[in-house]
Amino acid sequence: MTSYLGNFDLEKMLFNFSSKLLSIILLLLVFAIAKKVINYLFNKAISKSISLAKYSQARQKTLAKLFHNLMDYSLYFLLIYWMLAIIGLPVSSLLAGAGIAGVAIGLGAQGFLSDLVNGFFILLERQFDVGDSVKLNAVTGTIAGTVSNVGIRTTQIRDFDGTLHFIPNRNITIVSNLSRGDMRAQIDIPIYANTNLETVTSIIKKVNEENISAYPEIVGVPNILGATTSVLTGQMVFRVDIFVQNGKQIQIYYIFYRLYQEALTAAGIALPTANIMPQAQAQK
Repeated sequence: MTSYLGNFDLEKMLFNFSSKLLSIILLLLVFAIAKKVINYLFNKAISKSISLAKYSQARQKTLAKLFHNLMDYSLYFLLIYWMLAIIGLPVSSLLAGAGIAGVAIGLGAQGFLSDLVNGFFILLERQFDVGDSVKLNAVTGTIAGTVSNVGIRTTQIRDFDGTLHFIPNRNITIVSNLSRGDMRAQIDIPIYANTNLETVTSIIKKVNEENISAYPEIVGVPNILGATTSVLTGQMVFRVDIFVQNGKQIQIYYIFYRLYQEALTAAGIALPTANIMPQAQAQK
């Protein structure tokens, strides 16, 4: 004990601690400055090069966010490596002795590797891009919303109520992309069994002729299907399908539902009350 206390140099320990602490603080300062400079260069160089590749706007955002994530992962890996080296841990020896694959398995990174592989195929197959409206079948259930970010490990989905979901790529099993191709606004107008269908048809056609030209997002001519029964309510309805550009189906539904109802009411046709929700389905 006496020999140990005799070799104990408190002043030297404090000096080493202060030196390492100062080195870490300087490293964090340099890292913060370097990260800002690299982000600036990234925005000026990488983003513009993506634009020159003539990708769609959504694809440009997706690739830009992906490259930005890769850059952040690399920078933070280097930061942690240097901090451990300053502290005195033999990081190089550990990596060389155990091997990168052994370290990854030791850290329980099998799920991380699965995320990378699945994320790679999502990007390669262009299953969705930033800004697309999607429905994802994940392990925890179905999640619907707008793609906010696509990363190599996780995908971020902004729900319609504003909730931001972080989904590991390995948990995504089925992708339903609602932003590819035209969409259908299916309008069901409740009617009585004794309603004159020819009169209703003529009124609907007149409304379409007078208003379709004002909405360029409508694709083609509305398809007047006629009388049927709603699966949701069992109510007899008069059905009209309008195909529109993706993302516009709900807006067109409410506009033309109001136009149809006002025209029918003005013509003296009695309409029952029914709780019918808009339906939007992808064109097949």
